[in-house]
Amino acid sequence: MFKKTEDVRSFIKKNDIRMVDLKFADLCGKLYHITIPAKNFSTKTVKEGIGFDGSSIGFKAIECGDMCAMPDLATGALDPFWDTPTLSFMCNSVEADTKAEFRMDPRTIAQKAENYLKKSGIADTAYFGPEFEFYIFDKVILENEPCATSFKIICEESIAGREKGIVPSPGHKMLHKQGYHQAPPLDAFYNTRANIVEEIEKYGISVHYHHHEVGAPGQSEIEIDLRPLCEVADNTMAIKYIVKNMAEKLGKVVTFMPKPLYGEAGSGMHVHQFLKKNGKNVFYDKKGKYANLSKTALYYIGGILKHGRALTALTNPSTNSFKRLVPGYEAPVNLFFSLANRSAAIRIPKYAIKEADKRLEYRPPDFTCNIYYCLAALLMAGIDGVKNKIDPTKNHCGPYDIDIFNAPESIKNKIVPLPVSLEESLEALKKDYEFLLKGDVFSEDLIKSWIDKKMTDEADAIRNRPHPYEFQLYFGV
Repeated sequence: MFKKTEDVRSFIKKNDIRMVDLKFADLCGKLYHITIPAKNFSTKTVKEGIGFDGSSIGFKAIECGDMCAMPDLATGALDPFWDTPTLSFMCNSVEADTKAEFRMDPRTIAQKAENYLKKSGIADTAYFGPEFEFYIFDKVILENEPCATSFKIICEESIAGREKGIVPSPGHKMLHKQGYHQAPPLDAFYNTRANIVEEIEKYGISVHYHHHEVGAPGQSEIEIDLRPLCEVADNTMAIKYIVKNMAEKLGKVVTFMPKPLYGEAGSGMHVHQFLKKNGKNVFYDKKGKYANLSKTALYYIGGILKHGRALTALTNPSTNSFKRLVPGYEAPVNLFFSLANRSAAIRIPKYAIKEADKRLEYRPPDFTCNIYYCLAALLMAGIDGVKNKIDPTKNHCGPYDIDIFNAPESIKNKIVPLPVSLEESLEALKKDYEFLLKGDVFSEDLIKSWIDKKMTDEADAIRNRPHPYEFQLYFGV
């Protein structure tokens, strides 16, 4: 939005901006912010940033926690949820004294991946477009105590909710897993989504469409246009912020967790992507033997599929992720590619037939990821595939234009499966991360910190806690 500090100062004065909000992401991709009065925003703010305690958000140890948030002027946008007129910027987190890059900073990793692509000569721009799937509920009640563990979800679209009189029922009931593209009155959240989309577009992000998703009680989807890697990662942070806050404003609650409801469809983050060089889509080849894909596109696919098991530790980094990645739903569990096949890890959209539209869709990821690390890792895997000419057609990676869940065992046994747990995905990353270190994009310290944190704070923490269903199974033994 802005190029110079003077442009920001002029905008602040012209629009009576009172506050400037600086937003940044932590190691796991959670959004944080720090706010300064607009009158204090200056060249010094842009060059030196605003200090914060990096130890409090898991970046550093307590004895050396000082860091600074450095605003990126190009990300400026009006925050729609403050009573006080507020201008918002996404920031890089840097070292407090030298202002040098912090090697675990998510935005820095994404920017370094973009630069590595340019230096590779393969392409000059990587375009990405995640699909936003989420559930809208009326109320969620949580309890986690030594003698009480439970959650209760109330949603006006829920059959159970209406039958029990939790919410008023007009007689219209959406059946389980039958929500896809349902029209009102079954789609009770059209107005909520429309209001959310209006705010997203006001923020400066172009929306492709929105609709009700498969999950009967409240699952929705918003799809945006593909944009360069770091820009779309920033947009993703902004969209999640807008969706959650707009729902709160409307008296609803939103979750992006992959599997909030047993027996209903999970929420994924299907990632569309392609590369451009000198304005040309390098994934397209009119003479391509399969789906008009170029050799570059096939090698890129080969790289993602080769490193797919390790990537899962960054694209699906939660215990809940693997409650979505199970057979029988549209979430893929096998590493192969195909045209228009939603059981494939990589789907080539059949409707994307023109050069400008040719792309691939990687279907496993979900929104528990750090979006900056996720997209950067996908790009690094793709680049590795192109550089090493990894041909997926020669590695039992497809194309398989069949429903893999009903395929003969002779085919299934050749395909590499995704990990089935967070622990398994972290072990895969331990064995396969060299491709991420190329170009000094990721670092070994970051990979180790990621694995340690995820294993200790999530995998071990969940494994050590009794589950309500265990009481049903074992309480009477």
